[in-house]
Amino acid sequence: MIKSLKAPVFILVVSLVTSCAPLSLYYKPGVEVSRMQSDSLTCETLALKDAPVANEIRQSPPIFYPGGEFCNGTNCYYRPGYWVEGNIYTVDVNRGLRHRIENQCMTDKGYQQVELEICNPSVAKAAGNAQTIRMPQLSEKSCAVRHENGSFLIVDPR
Repeated sequence: MIKSLKAPVFILVVSLVTSCAPLSLYYKPGVEVSRMQSDSLTCETLALKDAPVANEIRQSPPIFYPGGEFCNGTNCYYRPGYWVEGNIYTVDVNRGLRHRIENQCMTDKGYQQVELEICNPSVAKAAGNAQTIRMPQLSEKSCAVRHENGSFLIVDPR
């Protein structure tokens, strides 16, 4: 029973965390969202071509736990030391470079990376399912509403 609950609980926790995290996007006032997405895909493709995925398998160093004599009350015993193998993991060594190439490409197209706070629930409820079609001017009060389908709405509550 517990194993069957792990996946839904994990998905719920991830969705709650991501729904609270700021919306990060490329922004250029007056540009249609579809154009921004197209430009972003072009830049992602260019970055992937110039800095392809280059996974390396690595292993963290093993850890030695020293043994020794341990006593509890009147009984003492000796426990030998032991090694624990290091974790094996994969690293894409081009990930940072690919991200920088993509950002530079989008900057060259006139975009800047922005993070918008998520609107409070009352603003989100009032906004309904509307979506941003064209990037509006931003103010310090601008916030974003994320929709389940991946779209968003930029709101400037006044």
